[in-house]
Amino acid sequence: MNLIDFNKRAQNLKNENQEFFRKLKLKKTKNLDEVFHKAHEEVFRKTDCLGCANCCKTTSPVFYQRDIEQAAKALKLKPGEFIQTYLQMDEDGDFVLKQAPCPFLDKNNYCSIYESRPRACREYPHTNRKKIHQILDLTYRNTLVCPAVLEIVTKIRKE
Repeated sequence: MNLIDFNKRAQNLKNENQEFFRKLKLKKTKNLDEVFHKAHEEVFRKTDCLGCANCCKTTSPVFYQRDIEQAAKALKLKPGEFIQTYLQMDEDGDFVLKQAPCPFLDKNNYCSIYESRPRACREYPHTNRKKIHQILDLTYRNTLVCPAVLEIVTKIRKE
């Protein structure tokens, strides 16, 4: 699926998914992690993130101090230089990228600091995380960014 088709589909399912997540938050399903992890494994067996990279093109991870230090080291910069060059503080007081797409994303959707990428990038899209109930709002938002998350949620909704 190309990103234009994905965006249309995500928007078409937006209200249904919002309602689904609202109900999930009220339910407190005991095996929710297991359900998400199973769907995550199935979807990511056939997903090539390099063919998409929409997350890197449209959103910014939060950069914690350790992330800043690692990325700065990879780029042979001092942490302060890295912050000044690439980051800004958002409304929540978190460091995020100044621009989208990510300045470390190359034309082939590879990350130039892959080995030193922030924790948020390493863990994205978080659908295989424990205690998924705690991040349902984030998971809903990711249905609008990541085709794999939309597919995971669609698969779970059908079951």
